[in-house]
Amino acid sequence: MRKVIVESGKAPAAIGPYSHAVRAGGLLFISGQIPVDPSSGAVVNGGIERQARRALENLGAVLHSQGLSFPDVVKTTVFLQSMEDFDAVNRVYGEYFQSGPPARSCVQVARLPKDARLEIEAIALCG
Repeated sequence: MRKVIVESGKAPAAIGPYSHAVRAGGLLFISGQIPVDPSSGAVVNGGIERQARRALENLGAVLHSQGLSFPDVVKTTVFLQSMEDFDAVNRVYGEYFQSGPPARSCVQVARLPKDARLEIEAIALCG
């Protein structure tokens, strides 16, 4: 088994020494996506719903670069700056994972890159 580095031209550029994703053994391991606008490189303004939507759109861009989509995701981890945002993030998250949602962990963290309010990483099955 060998690993394949994945970079998506439609997701924000990495802000450190990591790849958008790594494909290995029939799985796609997607690095955490924060709510950064790919065209500006800045965290989107607005409430947690807007930030959640942008992070999920960024995750979707990485999936789509490999011919995959949200139903292919088997596991996510959601990192929240505040658990007060849990319900609002769930509402947006449910728009992207409408049926057969993946397994998920959700944790509160002290701080995220660029002071984002959330970050979402995922593992998907490759066809």
